[in-house]
Amino acid sequence: MTTLLSRNSANRVIPGFGLSLGFTIFYLALLVLIPLSAIFLKTFTMSWDAFVSAVTSPRVMASYRLSFGAALIGAAINVVFGGIVAWVLVRYQFPGKRFVDALVDLPFALPTAVAGITLTSLYSSNGWIGKHLEPLGIKVAFTPLGVVIALTFIGLPFVVRTVQPVLEDAERELEEAAASLGASPWQTFTRVILPSVVPALLTGFALAFARATGEYGSVIFIAGNMPMISEITPLFIITKLEQYDYTGATAIAVVMLLVSFVLLLAINLLQAWARKRAGK
Repeated sequence: MTTLLSRNSANRVIPGFGLSLGFTIFYLALLVLIPLSAIFLKTFTMSWDAFVSAVTSPRVMASYRLSFGAALIGAAINVVFGGIVAWVLVRYQFPGKRFVDALVDLPFALPTAVAGITLTSLYSSNGWIGKHLEPLGIKVAFTPLGVVIALTFIGLPFVVRTVQPVLEDAERELEEAAASLGASPWQTFTRVILPSVVPALLTGFALAFARATGEYGSVIFIAGNMPMISEITPLFIITKLEQYDYTGATAIAVVMLLVSFVLLLAINLLQAWARKRAGK
């Protein structure tokens, strides 16, 4: 037994558990815990009444509704259409597939400010797309709808790149077996394919939502930043900082942090449940 343990220790590429755990905690504390602790410590300098007043004013509440609501809608849209994009890239061969696959990563590489300016140009009243939507009574630029479109744009790669490997590793034999037993294409999809993909879809949803809640660059131009209508919470935090109201800015940031954490925790628990159910 001693020889076996020493042999396993010798074959480890990464150092032992103690050293690895210590480095992990140090790294996370340096990059995550200490900055987040600073936000909380700065907020704690406020009185409770001042904190409540800062985070529940009508203008701030309107920004919460827009930021979290648009992030949820954008992530939900990406779950549907990002899943379809991943399916097409994995299951079909067509001319220009490599080009389309590279386009999916464009929101990762494109500077967010450039994305915002581009979307605003496209969806403004005289833009290529906006000039056709305006006669139909659909105004996109400088409205909450524009915010949703911007957040959908930046969240798409998270869903596609999360679902794609799962579809590539899926066992085609199970689909063939279901078809041979008389299952319709819809039954094969809902009972064989979808259960294995749901955890990845939930992960992509969580990543897209988390990315969208704090998005600033791609939204700031297309939103219009009208108070009570199209003003996002990150912009409100920047405004507080420019007014040297640091405690007010950190108070709003704490609320965003807590709400995002609760939502992500709920999604992770749901994802674990879906994985457990799919494994049965």
